[in-house]
Amino acid sequence: MTNPCEINDRKVAVIGCGFVGAASAFALMQSGLFSEMVLIDSDPSKAEGEAMDISHGEAYARPMKIYAGTYDDITDAAIIIITAGANQKPGETRLDLVQKNVGIFKTIIPEIKKRNYNGILLVVANPVDVLTYTALKLSGLPENRVLGSGTVLDTARFREILGNHLNVDSRSVHAFIVGEHGDSEIAVWSTANVAGVPINKFCELRGHFNHQEAMKRIARDVKNAAYEIITRKKATYFGIAMAVKRICEAIVRDEKSVLPVSNLMHGAYGIDDITLSMPAVVGRNGIELQMPISLDGNEALALKASADMLKKIIQNVKIEN
Repeated sequence: MTNPCEINDRKVAVIGCGFVGAASAFALMQSGLFSEMVLIDSDPSKAEGEAMDISHGEAYARPMKIYAGTYDDITDAAIIIITAGANQKPGETRLDLVQKNVGIFKTIIPEIKKRNYNGILLVVANPVDVLTYTALKLSGLPENRVLGSGTVLDTARFREILGNHLNVDSRSVHAFIVGEHGDSEIAVWSTANVAGVPINKFCELRGHFNHQEAMKRIARDVKNAAYEIITRKKATYFGIAMAVKRICEAIVRDEKSVLPVSNLMHGAYGIDDITLSMPAVVGRNGIELQMPISLDGNEALALKASADMLKKIIQNVKIEN
């Protein structure tokens, strides 16, 4: 194992140059957060092509060194983003991907571990909660420095759909999707609000009174959003790229932003030793604080069921050799 390198706060590494990796790299190039980005892929020519293509837009963005590299190039990156994994096919759930992608992580994470990496590991590949747990166990990194993109995208979808429903700026909608990034996710309606006004009260201000029907429809639309996109265009990548950019922004700028990232649970809500998506304060050191958000009885039960389902999956997967 090598000695840890000094971290370059202006450098990011992206492992996996498929649709999600390439879109994330493009979003990060435009963000101005980093001045150096290395792309790594099992197909080096794919990484080279994406690096060339993205770098050709630099003249209209900010100066940035973008190149294809190897694992030796990641040691000083502030953030390593892992998007590598098999694609989700039409009719396939995120959890159907678990066996294939855990296998892929068994080839990636040891390469990071042997280089004594000292930065933040951001897992984006699906199923993200299971793979974040896998990365944590295989890497040996402190748990605050291993996080998943979680339900940051689902929460954005939730707020966007609610904003459209209520004819209000989605940035003024405060609501979370928690639990699994997938079919057992939970829309937290009990604390949802628009600029501090409880969601049902604001609905009534906009002439919406059939709350239960609307809540079921909106939660269903959020949960099925990825499937709807995959049916139409075979993959989702722009939305998650923006979510990746947002998480990196919180880390690099040390914003202490509250984001529903995948992080390790330690007994809250009766859930222990599993990573799933819950709001946390995210800053330069990764996960700084888990937020003790309020859930009503049904939400808490649904969260526990989501965690139990994820635990069963992990128990059926041989993570550590």
